[in-house]
Amino acid sequence: MSARFLALAALSLGLALPAAAQAAPAGPSIWTQILFFLPLILIFYFLLIRPQQQRAKKHTEMVNGIKRGDTIVTSGGLIGKVNKVNDNELSVDLADNVRVRVIKAMVIEVRNKAEPVPAND
Repeated sequence: MSARFLALAALSLGLALPAAAQAAPAGPSIWTQILFFLPLILIFYFLLIRPQQQRAKKHTEMVNGIKRGDTIVTSGGLIGKVNKVNDNELSVDLADNVRVRVIKAMVIEVRNKAEPVPAND
């Protein structure tokens, strides 16, 4: 019985050593993973994040440059002439005796005084 046990132990040890040597395969290093994700991060930055920041900066400059007499277009589609400018609000004349208050951030376009307002056809 002990001979059989020793033979079985030797056989299992002989089979287990090569399996143990193969059990821990070497994975990719951290530098390989960084080099893989770096181009993806750069693509996201230049195609998504940077253009959005530039648009936000242009919009902020445009909104801060609004003055009395400018013709504006709001995000709701209203077109009117600025009557009064406050810190966060504008008083806009839409028609004769029609004046509304608009939050500055809702302005999407500022038109020149010389540019005519298109008619509703």
